[in-house]
Amino acid sequence: MTPSQIQLKLFASLAPLSPENSDRVPIESGISVRELLDQLDIPIVKAHLIFINGIKRPLDTRLNGGERVGIFPPVAGG
Repeated sequence: MTPSQIQLKLFASLAPLSPENSDRVPIESGISVRELLDQLDIPIVKAHLIFINGIKRPLDTRLNGGERVGIFPPVAGG
């Protein structure tokens, strides 16, 4: 993976929205997770938990490239 790419993993109901190249998603350095989701047409309201390199982070976190980004939707259960 080059520095201008990230690995993106969408979980549960978001999985069908994964881009074909989810192991090597090209990004512009400094883009926020919110901006990335907007570019990929992934609804922000469905991005409940965001993990970057295994650490929970907010939507406004900036990406530089080389990160592993995991996004989970809201989960209901009992």
